[in-house]
Amino acid sequence: MIKAILVFNNSAKPRLIKFFEHYPEEIQQQIVRETYQLVSKRDENVCNFLEGGTLIGGNDYRLIYRHYATLYFIFCVDSSESELGILDLIQVFVETLDKCFEVRHFFLIQNFPYLFFL
Repeated sequence: MIKAILVFNNSAKPRLIKFFEHYPEEIQQQIVRETYQLVSKRDENVCNFLEGGTLIGGNDYRLIYRHYATLYFIFCVDSSESELGILDLIQVFVETLDKCFEVRHFFLIQNFPYLFFL
């Protein structure tokens, strides 16, 4: 099950945050910071899967991400999800965004209300 979708740029500024479980806003901000810390310090040539952070569930959750240009697309899922299936979902999501808005964080900011319709 998908627990959260996070999209942020190389400067750690969130461009899309959607949690599918209730977390207080303060905890959400901590999750975004922790997730950025975990993902941004990884090399480009390593696996795109890692264990969830301490705030979002630890070993029972996985962070699956892709880094495109200046944006990180991160899905937080539980252990029942297929990692390769989620990577494919991220690819389809990015291709859809590219067709609709061109995947640049400037366009995501301008067209923010339309992202939730996709």
